Amino acid sequence: MNKMLSAVAALALVAGSATAGEDAILSIDGENFVTQIAAPSHMENVDTIFSGWVFRTDETQELQTDDFDNPAFVFVDQAIDQWDTVEGSEGKSCSDCHSDVADFVGLKATLPRVENGELVTLTNLVNECVTERMGSKEWKYSGGKMSAMTALIAHQSRGMPVNVSIDGDAASHWELGKEIYYTRVGQLQMACANCHEDNFGNMIRADHLSQGQTNGFPLYRLKNAKINTTHGRFKGCMSNIRATPYKEGSPEFKALELYVASRGNGLSVETPAVRN
Repeated sequence: MNKMLSAVAALALVAGSATAGEDAILSIDGENFVTQIAAPSHMENVDTIFSGWVFRTDETQELQTDDFDNPAFVFVDQAIDQWDTVEGSEGKSCSDCHSDVADFVGLKATLPRVENGELVTLTNLVNECVTERMGSKEWKYSGGKMSAMTALIAHQSRGMPVNVSIDGDAASHWELGKEIYYTRVGQLQMACANCHEDNFGNMIRADHLSQGQTNGFPLYRLKNAKINTTHGRFKGCMSNIRATPYKEGSPEFKALELYVASRGNGLSVETPAVRN
């Protein structure tokens, strides 16, 4: 990093509370969620992990505690309508094969995972149904229909602990994700770890840096007033440090999703969460 960019990066980070709001309790419909817990044993530099909810303002936190106030549910309701919508050459809707979306309880908590030798995300599973069973064109990875549908499906696991497998067939993908997480890239020569491991709890410009946990994704961002996907957020982060992002759905982003998800093992699934 040249001296000018180094100075800019240093000035952007302003010391703040390391774990602002750590005593707050996320409770929805009488159920308390795990928003902080001892870090998984595979993490080397962090002792405690925190949900991104912990780092938000009181007002933003409150939006997530009531499904009626949570703006994400506008899009979840759209997905409920889409669930029964016939699409494609086979004349089928999601509900023709899957009678109740609640059958997907627990799925979000274990993804990404390896199936038939390939690392798959929830988006991959949805698109497999869309193309092979419904005979329709693949939905855009972070498009409106996909982000809403994955939010609906992931919502069925809300409250369950993240439990992503990183051994066996998943190990090589996890190692790739870890390498990407710690590799400095772009004009600013920054890695994911520089913000979300080295500086979580600090302020960068007007934002409070979190650990970058993905237990709330797909989630609603106040910044762009829509559902945001994990790969969409990865893409945004890489663009912010002036790096060329990997393609959404690429092996690199899927591996990074696996690695980052594993850093949140034990936190409660919050989908759809609300963030800045």
